[in-house]
Amino acid sequence: MSELVYYDLKRAAKMSPSLSVQVAREMGRRIVSGSYEADSLIDDENALAERYQVSRVVVRDAVKILVGKGLLDVRRGIGTRVRPRNQWNMLDDDVLAWHLSAPPNPQFLAQLMDIRLAFEPKAARWAAERATPEDLLEIEAACKRMAEEDGSAEDFVIADSLFHRAVIRAAHNEFLAAMEGVIYSALLVSIKVTNKDPRDNGASVPFHREVYEAIAAGDGERAEQLTEKLLNDARRRLKG
Repeated sequence: MSELVYYDLKRAAKMSPSLSVQVAREMGRRIVSGSYEADSLIDDENALAERYQVSRVVVRDAVKILVGKGLLDVRRGIGTRVRPRNQWNMLDDDVLAWHLSAPPNPQFLAQLMDIRLAFEPKAARWAAERATPEDLLEIEAACKRMAEEDGSAEDFVIADSLFHRAVIRAAHNEFLAAMEGVIYSALLVSIKVTNKDPRDNGASVPFHREVYEAIAAGDGERAEQLTEKLLNDARRRLKG
């Protein structure tokens, strides 16, 4: 599953990234994948400039980007060190996207599912209470797209992501909206971890339809319960 799908879902700008951003992405992928171990020192500027065929200024700017995301720590006289995972900015869009290029990590996916269960059921309740007619149309459209999707597994996961995004946006809570990336990462990583087509679970689309109907009916309690049931079912299948 390509990290480009994540960026598409986030509707990231399509501008060509600068050299420093390109180098930061390549180094970031290596860090997230474990090629650079926590607390280890990475190569110096000269070696990195030679490896990526760029100037030392580009390397320096790339390192600054990764420092800002919590992945690296620069110490004068010591070097540039990889920081432990618990110090990374895990909600950063790039950090979430780079996990799609890394080897499958069941523990990372389990943590993403924990976070989804913590806030998505409440988001469904608030959507039932606050959704506008336009919000309901968007949720229903995403549900229909899931039911009609007969392309690749990736296309189905995109439709699934759009459904959950529409529900979160219908909750009209800016803090929730800022966490959309967790949903995208969880759904996209799940295929890598399980190596299964999510459409093989025949109950998936009806589950989503029930959530939509509860939200459309303004039944916040039922919407919350159904969303919790939906996510718990997904977590059980991932463990299986």
